[in-house]
Amino acid sequence: MRLKQRAFSGLCLVCSVLLAACGKAPDTHVQGYVEGEFVYMGSSQAGRLTTLNVARGQQLAAGAALFALDTDNEAAAQRQAQGELAAAQAQLADLQTGQRVPELDVARAQLAEAQIDARVAASQLQRDELQMPAGGLSAALLDQSRARAAAAAARVRQLRSALVVAELPGRPAQLRAQAAQVAAASAALAQADWKLQQKTVTAPAAALVTDTLYRQGEWVAAGNPIVRLLPPQNVKVRFFVPETQLGRWRNGQPVRLHCDGCSNDIAATVSFIATEAEFTPPVIYSEENRSKLVFMLEAHPALADAGKLHPGQPVEVTPR
Repeated sequence: MRLKQRAFSGLCLVCSVLLAACGKAPDTHVQGYVEGEFVYMGSSQAGRLTTLNVARGQQLAAGAALFALDTDNEAAAQRQAQGELAAAQAQLADLQTGQRVPELDVARAQLAEAQIDARVAASQLQRDELQMPAGGLSAALLDQSRARAAAAAARVRQLRSALVVAELPGRPAQLRAQAAQVAAASAALAQADWKLQQKTVTAPAAALVTDTLYRQGEWVAAGNPIVRLLPPQNVKVRFFVPETQLGRWRNGQPVRLHCDGCSNDIAATVSFIATEAEFTPPVIYSEENRSKLVFMLEAHPALADAGKLHPGQPVEVTPR
């Protein structure tokens, strides 16, 4: 009887060892989900949506056209700014060069005519002064001759000065003021160009179109998003680690992502570890007690694998 009991006890011990050896090792993965940081594309200007170049689910390259708004108002403002700049530049050039050649020719002809009149008046005065002693001319007539000669000489001096002024450019203060007008017109044109460019929006990077929020022909207020994009670098996995296991994780640590329907695990890298603890969110069906504190971590997959994941998709994260 004792021999049978000993044999039975030994058999139980062997079975226990075998069962322990065949038992499943505890899981090391944690639960998480895919999250996307969407990029909402709109225009800083209001307008009617005239062209929608993309559709939901479309994969875009960087620089691809997204949409365009009507440009009638902005194009008119651009033409107005171009005209004002051209006028200001023409005025500045006119001030820098003085009067035109035909105008200078008129001033020179007037000066030549005045010089002839002055010579004639001077000759007449000389003759009258010679006749005065002989009594052939009255004092009143001599005074008139002297006045005509003085007036003719003054006229010559006036026209000579006017010709010098006509050949000069504008005064420094005038030139500075007009140069400021040109700069202001240039700034106004740059602003008009920028507003016109804002009516056509392109993709800032390669991305997936996740939604279009307006239809062609609708009025869009300034700043309202029209297209929602998801660039691959904005796809990440968010998961939660119990406080007792936090020491096993570090920034830059490689991990494996497993999702339902994925043919192979996806490699990712831990990019963020929260500095504060929180309670397990209700969307995470952890096997641990829900009242236990956890820390949130984030991991980013390679750009080539980002398209395999979808926001909201549950995944299992395993450290490597």
